[in-house]
Amino acid sequence: QVQVVESGGGLVQPGGSLNLSCTASGGIFTLYLMGWYRQAPGRQRELVASITNGGRANLADSAIGRFTISRDNAENTVYLQMNSLKPEDTAVYYCNVHHLRYDNLDYWGQGTQVTVSS
Repeated sequence: QVQVVESGGGLVQPGGSLNLSCTASGGIFTLYLMGWYRQAPGRQRELVASITNGGRANLADSAIGRFTISRDNAENTVYLQMNSLKPEDTAVYYCNVHHLRYDNLDYWGQGTQVTVSS
């Protein structure tokens, strides 16, 4: 059974940094895309960044220049380094693990709260 567990959220002041991590277990994730989504109150869940096993990354426009996604394939772990945080980055951040060929193989973590406030 696949499990996805996030950590690293919290409260940070504007301009600060946070590093989120997410580890998947219970499967072989070579052909899986690993990524981060976020959902703010009253808004739809949106993609923040994703990365393939080969290291090809995709970032939302809002993340470019501020966030970096990386992946440790040996540990089945994906990281999201967030710098220059803004209040509008406040949201619940969810880790997603999605098979590149089979859409039904799609797994989510429980979410971690990120709050950017002074």
